[in-house]
Amino acid sequence: MTFFEHLGELRKRILYSVFFILVCFLASWSFVDKIYRWLAQPLLQFMPQGEKLAFTSLTEPFMMYIKLALIAGLFLACPFVFHQLWLFISPALYNKEKGLVFPFVFFTTVFFLLGGAFGYYFVFPWACRFFLEVGKDFKAIITIDQYFTLAFRILLGIAVIFELPVLAFLLAKLKILTARFLIKYFKYAIVLIFIIAAVITPTPDAVTQSLFAIPMILLYLLSIGIAKVVGPKETE
Repeated sequence: MTFFEHLGELRKRILYSVFFILVCFLASWSFVDKIYRWLAQPLLQFMPQGEKLAFTSLTEPFMMYIKLALIAGLFLACPFVFHQLWLFISPALYNKEKGLVFPFVFFTTVFFLLGGAFGYYFVFPWACRFFLEVGKDFKAIITIDQYFTLAFRILLGIAVIFELPVLAFLLAKLKILTARFLIKYFKYAIVLIFIIAAVITPTPDAVTQSLFAIPMILLYLLSIGIAKVVGPKETE
């Protein structure tokens, strides 16, 4: 394929992905109030009974519902989006490598959803409790825009981070990545991980950054094991 043919293929895959996300967005809109209550629970469970999130502009709740439906649509559409990603990169692969389409789509979807679940059930509630405890001497007025901006960054950030083992599997299977390489550059990876955590996290404190960095380090170690198992055999 020529350069412009690659651009045309990329455009097609992006349009298909946007279409799938839009369909899932419309499906999620019917349940957006339930999605709101579910995503607000990690914070509201630590606040006084009957306490609600606030808003400061008339259009803020409507825009918040749109963002909620869009994020829900993204998670629902992730298998289709990952399949489009595979269709974009598959022309560069050999025929035997193209047979990895099902493992690629399956495991990218599973790890993406696992990352979102890990963020929702473990990281985000811990972060909410920590920050509320720090500010316990003050009156909390938390707006829906502030809260869901933090929620989206944490959930999506960790969901993307959980794709690291899948990426390691794919690169090792294609004989591009080895366990020895990952081990050799482990100390540099630690520095890079904390830089990425600092970029993703909405606050500059070390506690929140560690909530991202520690899972990334564990996933990096898992990636070493995956590369060792499925990667090319290394000679001493």
